[in-house]
Amino acid sequence: MKYAIVESGGKQYKAVLGETIEVDRLADEEGASIDLPRVLMVVDGDEYQVGTPEVEGVTVKATVAEHFKGPKIIIFKYHSSKRYRLKKGHRQQYTRLAIEEIA
Repeated sequence: MKYAIVESGGKQYKAVLGETIEVDRLADEEGASIDLPRVLMVVDGDEYQVGTPEVEGVTVKATVAEHFKGPKIIIFKYHSSKRYRLKKGHRQQYTRLAIEEIA
C-alpha cells in the first residue's frame, strides 16, 4: 500500500493512493486538479522516505471532489447566579480531495 503524509493548512493528513481525505476548505473549484507540494513522508510497502522537513521532488496530485460542511457544534455559556445564557452554533467548512497520484 502506497501512502504519503502531507501538510495542508498547518495540519497533517495521511493521503492513501485511490482514497479521499477531508481538509480545511480550499479556494479551488470542484473538479479542479491540485498539487499538494508539502510531502513530509512517503511509504511504499517496506520502503519509506522521511523528509527534513519535506521529501524533495515528491508531490501528491489530487482532485477536488466536493466542498461540504461538517457537523454543527453548539457552544453554550451559562452563569447561574447572573442569569447569563449564550448559545452559539458553528459548522466548519471542509474540502474532500480524491488522491490520484503520489510521484
